[in-house]
Amino acid sequence: MRKIIVDNKNNGKLLSTFLLNNFDGLTTNLFYKTLRKKDIRINDKKISENVKVYENDEVTIFLTDEYLFKNNKSNKNADKNNLEKNNNIIIDFVYEDENILVVNKPQGISVTENSLNEETLEEILSKKYSFIKPCHRLDRNTSGLVVFAKNEESLNILLDKFKKKEIDKKYICDVYGILEKKEDTLIGYLFKDTKKSIVYVSSTKKKNYQEIITKYKVISENKKDNFSTLEVSLITGRTHQIRAHLSFIGHPIIGDRKIW
Repeated sequence: MRKIIVDNKNNGKLLSTFLLNNFDGLTTNLFYKTLRKKDIRINDKKISENVKVYENDEVTIFLTDEYLFKNNKSNKNADKNNLEKNNNIIIDFVYEDENILVVNKPQGISVTENSLNEETLEEILSKKYSFIKPCHRLDRNTSGLVVFAKNEESLNILLDKFKKKEIDKKYICDVYGILEKKEDTLIGYLFKDTKKSIVYVSSTKKKNYQEIITKYKVISENKKDNFSTLEVSLITGRTHQIRAHLSFIGHPIIGDRKIW
């Protein structure tokens, strides 16, 4: 990730021109691909169009130096730096031993099977490892740490620990609005409609609805732009629980296109 401030000489230029002039390793194709994935922000707001930039704008691009600079040493030492490159997707290897692998999954890639006919994170890693199985999941458009087991024994141990909640998982997300309660435990009920591929949340118990418990804590607030950053923990783990539960209380996750 790199941040850069627009100076006076670049005032009014197209975003593509500004970034391509400042990063000699960035290609036009990769710029537009990154733009489509909303991995470029202007003043901390995600964008998907080649807009103009203006003096003092802060532009953030979520690519590593490997793709931004031609002479970056990490191009020659990608394996040493534990970077897996696949169709312009960079997978950061955070930790590895003989039993487990922890990677930082980027946005735009599924952990396991998906309906988009795209290569999954598990499939990419299976090219390198004879046995590699994820111990939990993250949504396709969610980035974060994913733990993989490198053998059957460690898989069974880790699955058991996740089931018993002996491994603590926390999620960071930006939501619309300023929350009245700065810390709370939300209790509701969720129903998954598999035919429509959508979930519904209710404040009262209904037939076929399962209880959901979601804890959150406000980390920061931006009253000017009307959004908050939360740290979220799951007491129960249901399909799309965080997204649906936060939307239900009137504070949907920024960038979530699904209507709950």
